[in-house]
Amino acid sequence: MTFELPKLAYAYDALEPFIDAKTMEVHHGKHHQTYTDNFNAVIAKYPELADKSAEEILKNLNSLQVDEKDRTAIKNQGGGYLNHKIFWEIMSPQKEVDQSLKDEIERTFGSLEEFKKLFTEVATKQFGSGWAWLVRDENGSLKIYSLPNQDSPLTLGHTPIFCLDVWEHAYYLKYQNRRAEYIENWWNVLKFL
Repeated sequence: MTFELPKLAYAYDALEPFIDAKTMEVHHGKHHQTYTDNFNAVIAKYPELADKSAEEILKNLNSLQVDEKDRTAIKNQGGGYLNHKIFWEIMSPQKEVDQSLKDEIERTFGSLEEFKKLFTEVATKQFGSGWAWLVRDENGSLKIYSLPNQDSPLTLGHTPIFCLDVWEHAYYLKYQNRRAEYIENWWNVLKFL
């Protein structure tokens, strides 16, 4: 299987004014394309992985029969490929509220406002590059946490629900060093809530 840069379900300027078109163009067309190309290059060394999905590869990262240097490359490049794919899919110019997810969030975290506060805090406090995640853990419970770099919750046995990219390339052209402002505005394009 050769992984391809996923097409967006919206135009680069569709998330304006919250995420600008130039950032989307560079982030999707350059950064994500590079992760895609690099992931394909490392996977090409292992024909036994050719029929596996990115999710399967990352879920089984620790048990793959690959060189340790390549395991790190798969973690970084495969994580970059899949994390970004999820990120594009959970954003939209139109809301498509998932009422069952919203209800579960309210039960788990007390209220939607409390959930947003906790998620925002995790995203804001991620030191350096990384991602904030809402996941379903191995017991099926909702959890919020951050992971550095391009690490994936799949390697922890968790199922991603949605994520926020807090690498500077996700926001620097519009927000410069104002990560908190970017995070606050991102809630406007998260389609589920």
